Amino acid sequence: MLKSSSDRYGAVPVTIHWLTAILILLALGSGFQADNALDAHTKTICLRVHVPTAIFLLLLTAFRIVWWWFVDSKPEPRQDTSLWQQRLARGVHLAFYVVILGMIVSGVGMIVLSGAGPAIFGEPAAALPNFDQYPPRVPHGLGANLMVALLLAHVGAALYHHFIRRDGLLWRMWYRA
Repeated sequence: MLKSSSDRYGAVPVTIHWLTAILILLALGSGFQADNALDAHTKTICLRVHVPTAIFLLLLTAFRIVWWWFVDSKPEPRQDTSLWQQRLARGVHLAFYVVILGMIVSGVGMIVLSGAGPAIFGEPAAALPNFDQYPPRVPHGLGANLMVALLLAHVGAALYHHFIRRDGLLWRMWYRA
């Protein structure tokens, strides 16, 4: 089933979820590598992975938002999940959207303000600027750290439900047999 049922996510949201997870890890990894790179060549290579990954993440996030607003409904919360856990889960998911979109906006802002586009998108003679000199760098870095915290909370909750509560919650976000 492409759409979700009252107790499970459908194939489309499952695919979006796991693709998003991979893209977030790739964007964070390449972004942190670029930030810690000691030479311009390595930083450029990392950014040539980071920026297209972020663009694809933006498109996938926009598709996800459209999917939930106009096409599909999320499964009902499990009956044995407390109200505070439901609200916390909703808050973490909303924070993911806000941080992803904020990171994209601040990343685009850095590229535009710094003129880094030619270096990132393949002009061999173009030099990378010092991104620390541009104001969007601060929220971009804070967003990256917040994204790591959100990922840890999200994965921690999934593992808690899977291994401690053993309530099958994690299997709702996997493909049906």
